[in-house]
Amino acid sequence: MNHGIKHYSIGQASLFVLVTLVTGTGIGLSVSLVASLFVAGLHFLTDHRQSMVVNLPILQFAGGSLIPMLWLIAAAFLLWGVRRLFGIVRWHGPADSIFGAHRLDNEIDVKAGIGSTIAAFIAMGGGASVGQYGPLVHFGATIGSHIRQVFGNKVIGIAVFIGCGVAAAIAAGFHAPIAGIVFAHEAVLRHFSFRALTPIAISSITSVWFATAIFGGAPLFTVDAVASDLLPMVPVLLTSGLLFGIIAVFFMLALFQSAALASKTGLPPLTLALIAAMTCGVVAIFVPEILGSGIAEINIIFDGGYALGFLFLLFVLKLLATSLCIGFGLFGGVFSPAAMIGAAAGGFISKFMAAVGFVTVPHLLPVAGFAAVTAAVVGAPISVVLVVFELTQSYEFAVAAMLAAVIATFFTSLVFGHSFFDEQLLRRGIDLSRGRSDLELQKQPISTVLNYDFVFVVPESKIKDAIKKLVKAGASEGYCIGDDKKFVGKFSLQSLLAAPQRAPLKAHLMTEPVLLNHDASIAQAMEVASHFVGETIPVINHENGQIAGVVSEGDIFGAYLTTQSRVRDLEHN
Repeated sequence: MNHGIKHYSIGQASLFVLVTLVTGTGIGLSVSLVASLFVAGLHFLTDHRQSMVVNLPILQFAGGSLIPMLWLIAAAFLLWGVRRLFGIVRWHGPADSIFGAHRLDNEIDVKAGIGSTIAAFIAMGGGASVGQYGPLVHFGATIGSHIRQVFGNKVIGIAVFIGCGVAAAIAAGFHAPIAGIVFAHEAVLRHFSFRALTPIAISSITSVWFATAIFGGAPLFTVDAVASDLLPMVPVLLTSGLLFGIIAVFFMLALFQSAALASKTGLPPLTLALIAAMTCGVVAIFVPEILGSGIAEINIIFDGGYALGFLFLLFVLKLLATSLCIGFGLFGGVFSPAAMIGAAAGGFISKFMAAVGFVTVPHLLPVAGFAAVTAAVVGAPISVVLVVFELTQSYEFAVAAMLAAVIATFFTSLVFGHSFFDEQLLRRGIDLSRGRSDLELQKQPISTVLNYDFVFVVPESKIKDAIKKLVKAGASEGYCIGDDKKFVGKFSLQSLLAAPQRAPLKAHLMTEPVLLNHDASIAQAMEVASHFVGETIPVINHENGQIAGVVSEGDIFGAYLTTQSRVRDLEHN
């Protein structure tokens, strides 16, 4: 018995496996090369910038250096140039990757994706307080989408290509292939399947192998300590998880408030970026640790290298600096800054507890904070915990990270939402929580199902004229339209038959019938139609009052069924 399950012949299965191998390997190699060059380039620029601070004492000021400010100002001008060169209105990041993976027929904007990656490299190279992994994730998704466009592979869905690119980027960046595989499913695709898992796993493993073989390198974060018995620390981890969740919420709110403030000013992008550059440059004179992704600082925190008061200062300033940079246009990711904010908060809690006499496991709370705040911000607790496990090789630390991360993520989901990226999409009118079908129905405009075959009369018509037209067309409803195509009203055969035949039509019109705006979506039309009784709904251009056409319940229902069928085909394949 078949049970509706599709089986392949040996030849078809062999072809599918071969295509999967080639796809995963090709995307893994491509993304790994660029991601490794991206990271190596940032290391070079960071080292060069820091050496200038040491070797050019002439630019010293108030015990610090003006060089970071000059680099940031240079980055602001270069970002302005990238905007103009690529014609980018807004920078693209992981939110666009997630959206791309959930669309049925639209690819990721390759030009905007590459331009945004270059912009992130410039901002980070200049020392902006932003992260590298968000841009790399979107670059990986962009490469995956582009390869699908070029080769036209119909065997594997576009979402899987995007997932392969995302997994490769994470794997190369963290040297954590398992985390890359899980992150692609958990944060981007939002589902697991064998057809997706196989090419994504191949891409992730290929990426980390290539990055290690060609560029070498060790894990970015290291924890040398070995955790002892964690049982006494469970109450602390659960309590701190709640605190980390609150911190994550404040961080995300600060990011959005900064962007809102930038928008309210009405200033051009270059001016906003210069404001962020100079502000961070001034702060960096006194606390240079706020600059960059914070990876070096995280390792220092893990080693217990900062004092109690400085950890608190670093936590506050990093949160504010990152919010300012991203909100005002110094583009970059939020993963690394969130990790540093969490690690600093965990380090502060740990040292505070030690100062008041509590015995804590060394390095445990900084690692837990690192995982919890990051997981809550990016909406991927399992992936982040796997990063911790692959980097520390410690089951105890992974369990500790999991406890704090799940509490922080749960709290954040209750008071804020799934993640920073989902909130970005929501503020653009895109709600992923309602599923692929609803997303497509939200995207599909009502104009795609407009019907132009309807009965209409001019405002000067008599009732008998309207009845004659309705009877001839075999319709029960019609519309009164002016010479300029402006909608005047709607009439029904039933109401007109009860009126004097020679009376003016205008006196018997429904002037406020159920109607739709011309820019409404199919989803909005379905909502309106659910409360509608009649033959057709007029679609009106709300800018000029003209009738654009009409739709019936059958038109709307047909569009819904077509979308459902396309979604089923996509998810089946």
